[in-house]
Amino acid sequence: MKLDWKKLLLALAIPLGVGALSALLTGGSMANYGNLNRPPLSPPGWLFPVVWTILYLLMGYASYRIWVSDAPEKRKKSALRTYLAQLAVNFLWPLIFFGLQWRLLAFWVILLLWVLIYFTIKKFSKIDELAADLLLPYILWVTFAAYLNLGAFLLN
Repeated sequence: MKLDWKKLLLALAIPLGVGALSALLTGGSMANYGNLNRPPLSPPGWLFPVVWTILYLLMGYASYRIWVSDAPEKRKKSALRTYLAQLAVNFLWPLIFFGLQWRLLAFWVILLLWVLIYFTIKKFSKIDELAADLLLPYILWVTFAAYLNLGAFLLN
């Protein structure tokens, strides 16, 4: 597959931009995270931006592979719409969890996010198996984040 650098950079910029805007809007919320009673296995706050940056890069590259694939346009558009839907929910979750501090609602939102990621993986796998595989760390991290979210709700 020959790289289309413009499409690749745009595909990478979209999730990175979503993450950056979400971080900007939640401001110093990681300080609040440090003050929460957290469940066992909770990582330090500095780890979150590192992990999310990697996950956003994987998401972006996966979406690029779908975008430039030879799959029928209808199938690609459906997969990319699902991808964009999960990205929108991904954007909302930190605003609800950190910004508004509505931990129970945030838990339901992260469950919705998990379902949308699952469907994105399914749709991507019908077009490009590697693109689907690139989202596996993402769904695993969101599973862990759901555990942390629920723990924060129950313990605070």
